[in-house]
Amino acid sequence: MNASTHPVTPTIDPAEAAHFGRMAADWWDPKGSSAMLHRLNPVRLGYIRAAVDTHWHGNPDTFTPLEGRRALDVGCGAGLLAEPLARLGATVTALDAAPENIAVARAHAVGQRLTIDYRAVGVETLADERFDLVTCMEVIEHVSDPAGFVAALARVLAPDGLLILSTPNRTPLSRLGIITVSEGLGRIPKGTHDWDRFIRPEELAVLLTSAGLRVTDTTGLAFSPGRGLVLSENVALNYLVTAVADSGSS
Repeated sequence: MNASTHPVTPTIDPAEAAHFGRMAADWWDPKGSSAMLHRLNPVRLGYIRAAVDTHWHGNPDTFTPLEGRRALDVGCGAGLLAEPLARLGATVTALDAAPENIAVARAHAVGQRLTIDYRAVGVETLADERFDLVTCMEVIEHVSDPAGFVAALARVLAPDGLLILSTPNRTPLSRLGIITVSEGLGRIPKGTHDWDRFIRPEELAVLLTSAGLRVTDTTGLAFSPGRGLVLSENVALNYLVTAVADSGSS
């Protein structure tokens, strides 16, 4: 299904994996080093649920819209998104570059009585597996080769599959909000982000198109003084992208 001919090479940045591995112990603490991800998660889940219902013409009233489908969460950390995907009915595989995160994720899933296939590997290793839903939240800005990474995501996507990514935009607002304020005040661990590696929506769209995918939606993640993080038409801070296989690709 994919037109990309990018070589299958690892895209994990060892320094980035080590940084996030050091955060593993308190990943599930909503007031710990991953507090911002806890705030992001409900908004991301709402977006994913709407995209799933739209793509597969699902019933918005059901609690398990992913029943009978395989989901892959790439860069899963300790499972903040993987666990809700399992509760939505999916058979979930989740990957992370940091073995420390996978160990915490496995233990937490056992405590929640959830069956999730956690693996401390890169997505490039899944040569023969295909998934109906692939999610990749706040990950692409941390890999060594974004084009190769997107090509690998496209390879594991089933023909009628849905790919959903989120990432910060490379704008003055994201530099101020994410680097200067959030990292500067300790809301996000210092050194988590490199603003120069942030990707603009039009740049990500080119990578997805080159991998044989078609962007069907781009929605911003913005901060509202009264409501916190919300979905928005403003993509200047952060954004979510939905993509599907381009039926015109060979």
